[in-house]
Order: sequence, then structure tokens, then C-alpha cells
Amino acid sequence: MIADEMRERLQALQPTRLEVLDESEQHQGHSGWREGGQTHFRVRIAAPTLGDLSRVERHRLIHRTLGDIVPRIHALAIEASD
Repeated sequence: MIADEMRERLQALQPTRLEVLDESEQHQGHSGWREGGQTHFRVRIAAPTLGDLSRVERHRLIHRTLGDIVPRIHALAIEASD
């Protein structure tokens, strides 16, 4: 499952809190939705490594950490803190 892959990769940021939520069912019928879900995700992460980064830099780091997962999904909401 994509959510499991995301959790595994995000461990590299040594989070103190991590939630990966599949919100696909909330978007049924919307653009990018497909049967079986795994299209719309929300990541809530707190990690000291994010502390000195701007919001944009945090998002870029998370996208880089997720790597090839990002093109496989339609939407990713990120709530990041240190």
C-alpha cells in the first residue's frame, strides 16, 4: 500500500509524530480519484530536522524523501512542524 511506503520513507526524517492518512474516499468523483483509492493523502509530521526550514523547504524535503511515490498519487496535503 502506498501509505505504508510513505510511512517507511518518511522515517528517514526521524519524526517524533507521523500520520499518513488516505483521504481518497472523501474525493470520490473528483479529478484524479480512481477505484480502490490511494490517490489523495494527508501527511502530518513533526520532526526536529524540519525546525530551521521554511514551509516551502519543508514541503520540498518531504517530496524528495517520498521520491517516486509522489507522481503515483493525485494529491498530497502536508502539515509539517518541528
